[in-house]
Amino acid sequence: MPTRRSLRYLTGLAAALALSATAPGPVATAQQHAEPATRATAPAATPAADTWQAPLSTRGRYIVDAKGDRFRLKSANWDGAQGSWTGSGSVDDPANHHAGQNSHGIPLGLDRVPLPTLLADFHRLGINSIRLPFSNEMVHATATVPDGAVAANPQLRGKTPLQIFDAVVSALGRDGFAVILNNHTNTTRWCCGVDGNERWNSGQTTQKWIDDWVFMARRYADEPRVVGADLYNEVRRDILDDPNWGLGDAHDWYAAAQQAADRILTDGNPDLLIVIEGINWTGIPVDGLPHERPTLAPARTLSHTLVNAHKLVYSAHFYGYTGPRHSGATGVGETHDPRYQDLSRDELRKVLTDQAFFVAEDTGRHYTAPVWISEFGIGAAETGTRPRAWFTNLTDYFADHDADFAYWPLVGWEGSDDWALLRYDSAAHRTGILDQGDWRTTPWQRLMTVPEHTGPVDPVPTWRMLATDHGDQVQSLIERAHGDWDPGAYKAACPDGLRLVGLSHTAGRGLCTDTGADDPRAPGTAHTVVTDERYVPAGGDWASGHTKFQCPSDQFLIGYSRRGGRVSAALCAPARTPLGTTGRTVWFDRSDDRPADAAGGDFAHGAYKGQCAADEYAAGIAFTTRVGSSGSPDALLCRRLS
Repeated sequence: MPTRRSLRYLTGLAAALALSATAPGPVATAQQHAEPATRATAPAATPAADTWQAPLSTRGRYIVDAKGDRFRLKSANWDGAQGSWTGSGSVDDPANHHAGQNSHGIPLGLDRVPLPTLLADFHRLGINSIRLPFSNEMVHATATVPDGAVAANPQLRGKTPLQIFDAVVSALGRDGFAVILNNHTNTTRWCCGVDGNERWNSGQTTQKWIDDWVFMARRYADEPRVVGADLYNEVRRDILDDPNWGLGDAHDWYAAAQQAADRILTDGNPDLLIVIEGINWTGIPVDGLPHERPTLAPARTLSHTLVNAHKLVYSAHFYGYTGPRHSGATGVGETHDPRYQDLSRDELRKVLTDQAFFVAEDTGRHYTAPVWISEFGIGAAETGTRPRAWFTNLTDYFADHDADFAYWPLVGWEGSDDWALLRYDSAAHRTGILDQGDWRTTPWQRLMTVPEHTGPVDPVPTWRMLATDHGDQVQSLIERAHGDWDPGAYKAACPDGLRLVGLSHTAGRGLCTDTGADDPRAPGTAHTVVTDERYVPAGGDWASGHTKFQCPSDQFLIGYSRRGGRVSAALCAPARTPLGTTGRTVWFDRSDDRPADAAGGDFAHGAYKGQCAADEYAAGIAFTTRVGSSGSPDALLCRRLS
């Protein structure tokens, strides 16, 4: 959420001082939240609940429903359950809550508007999905909410925040909305500066965070319109340290998201989309010191591979008052970096592509996935020329790029938060983007009405990377059920339905795909772990002078293992149909040997790579342990699929 937070100077600690000024995401003052709504003047008919079918999955850059039809996330954030207390003063005083709105840890508006009326207004906006934030504290709260917090919905009296969250989730699903759960905060304190909610494991262990996610996934597994798990909001620096993407330590957001995603899909609900937001802020926002908003840029060289290759969605947030290297602070702690609203239309478009949309627009790469801009917004009372132009330019970009999006926020109190799309006074009178005079209506209407891809989405080749940088990455559920097939080694295996087609000479990286052959594996769970040359036929020395781990006839590579740099095993699976036997040796010990089209992308940045062609499968790995060699992969045996 957006926030321009007044900052306190910590005398003698310029770094901590500037950092506490940082609000790298959406946490705004009373005049800093709002999001696009649809058809502000003519209410839309309530869409039928059966116009799309759960569950959702992905095909290339698109999200699709169970029928294979495109499902564009046209969403808004219904906040409140993540908490609203600003962290100082009495928690019972509304003045100490964001925008003077005490949410009592439940979605806003239930104190003044009946739930059916709220949902009808949501439909009038034209949105089809809700990002529903919650906190870990809400999950475990046992006290019931005050009656006044649900005054317009007496059926919710005497319930805990989680029970009210249940009722909201069920009502949204019955009304046809897709629901994406969002773990927004650990505590019910308003985020997103230095507030104890900086990381998924601020104030709690990573294991506890993941366990809470499994609990939530299971809790709503029988609600088919709960379609996604948005893992954590605006991962950012605290006073002492940055989050990172791939270092393998306790602050590694890449690894934590990977671990949580796999647990959710295996132990919680296998039907959920997994939404992974990029890193929102690193560094200390002081001129001359390193600082930036990495967003999704790290995925170019290290992307996620889930146990289901068609469940990954990446996300990012954009607000006009932040920037590529601007935290959003004003006054103390503000740097001289441009904000997004300072950029020209063309400059903004380039930055949006470089920071986020390359993920969706670079087709056929290991990182290719749908991109959901899960927060953006602006105030109805905004009069500044540059902020208004930024909002128009941003929504135009979304419209032109057929983007998935979620406005922040959906609901607010009249006189408190003019960013909200819908604002309600204590008598339930509504104002906002559905009414005349809201300047946001024109850009919002264009965003909602421009032509978009609808109907069936053709299947496209899937490419996913394997990384054994800091441990195992066995993404095959079949192979996980087998147990440890090479104890003590770092192991990697492609998700079921994909085959291994690429390896790096160093770095332990691999590349998986389904191009040219949909799920070539034979039914069942048979596999072969190859640790010697017994399957190399007489006269079949395809890598002279090298040790060759070759799959048996009519089997193909799906994984590998290593001890240090040395190859320790090849993992092969039987094919459902006979495989070709003619092939070639692809050497990559001294340079790259990859297809000219570079399909799959750079899956091992800075290392030599070898890769079979789209119509080939990998049948063996060659390496040498002669003096001066590490035993890392040097060559692949690539054979025609048929």
